[in-house]
Amino acid sequence: MTDYSEEQRNELEALESIYPDSFTVLSENPTTFTITVTSEAGENGETVQTTLKFTYREKYPDETPLYEIVSQENLDDNDVTDIIKLLEQQVEENLGMVMIFTLVSAVQEKLNEIVDQIKTRREEEKKQKEREAEEEEKQRFHGTPVTIENFLNWKAKFDAELLEIKRKKMKEEEQAGKNKLSGMILTVPELSAMLLD
Repeated sequence: MTDYSEEQRNELEALESIYPDSFTVLSENPTTFTITVTSEAGENGETVQTTLKFTYREKYPDETPLYEIVSQENLDDNDVTDIIKLLEQQVEENLGMVMIFTLVSAVQEKLNEIVDQIKTRREEEKKQKEREAEEEEKQRFHGTPVTIENFLNWKAKFDAELLEIKRKKMKEEEQAGKNKLSGMILTVPELSAMLLD
């Protein structure tokens, strides 16, 4: 006959030595305790954390322990649901053996995966923003494609504008009387005489 209380006591001692900072006994009868599980820090120091509450049933480990997530940090509802499913699966696989360490280790792994997913999601968001900025930059510098037809239209307008500018300039010069050649040829002495007069 199995001595359930002896197995439970042994497991509690082992858990207390493995998780000295995160293990807390809440009650002795029934034995209820919590273990806080924190992921390894991500690239920017971000972590995710959950506190698991376990209660031994009378015939544990031949019966499943009661378990629940009593608190969590930086976890989405989907992540919490995934952790609960993981715990259910692990409990079924380990029935008949002491399993709390196995359950906590599985949750630890899951939390590390979640941190990696957060990192990947942030990298994807960053890449998406860079692609959007690059596309926006391309749109800013994207003009009308040059074809022979639209080049000839532009050239005709450009030539007409240049001709109009030249006409205005010639008109202004005529009105001002400046820089107009008289056609008169002067020698140096004649030029000196004109200037002295």
